[in-house]
Amino acid sequence: MSTETKKLSGKVALVTGGSRSIGAAIAKRLAADGAAVALTYSASPGKAEEVVRDIEAAGGKALAIRADASDADAVKAAVAQTVKAFDRLDILVNNAGIAVLAPIEEFSMEDFDRLVAINIKAVFVASQEAARYLGEGGRIIMIGSVNSDLVPFVGGSVYALSKGAVAGFTRGLARDLGPHGITVNNIQPGPVDTEMNPAEGPFAESLKKTLAIPRYGQSDEIAGFVSYLASEEAGYITGASLKIDGGFAA
Repeated sequence: MSTETKKLSGKVALVTGGSRSIGAAIAKRLAADGAAVALTYSASPGKAEEVVRDIEAAGGKALAIRADASDADAVKAAVAQTVKAFDRLDILVNNAGIAVLAPIEEFSMEDFDRLVAINIKAVFVASQEAARYLGEGGRIIMIGSVNSDLVPFVGGSVYALSKGAVAGFTRGLARDLGPHGITVNNIQPGPVDTEMNPAEGPFAESLKKTLAIPRYGQSDEIAGFVSYLASEEAGYITGASLKIDGGFAA
């Protein structure tokens, strides 16, 4: 029997938007690497509980928390509930996000407000609350987008605006929290096979032509990158926006 200690043993993580696709893969990977994991969900309680069951079946600890990312009070409460359940917080993964695509002249104010509330305000609120509990070795990891640097299609300007804000926030927050031994980094995925953007979907073939590696990424590949940034091995990386995009922006 192996006595090897898992690299995140004793750590506690909160993954926002952790019930599906990339978020679910991140939650499962962090748990597999030894962390106790809380995950938030908004409209998919069944899927969230399925993630919890999968983690527990593998011997891990997990908790699903209902929290609409557009509700600042719910986001704050999710951080507090995580700490109450597991007595600490070491890792925050700001994964919850939405994509709304439309030409700028057709973009509604309702869609703009919701996109900003989830992609920007929720990231600020969760990070601010988490910073009250994170200590030396703490990690904040954003799930941004390569579209903050490259938007080779019509209709992505407001989405790019939101993810560009995340990249800028990452740099500033790394300066704010660095003296406390906390790192802050931003993962920027390219096309990833998810429910919202399937590898066989209507945009897939055109997107594959833009990639150096002509395939969509997998959620588990993003999760592996998150796990690395959450580990002690990545302790000297902070303030970085790091692409995992199959060469989309190359």
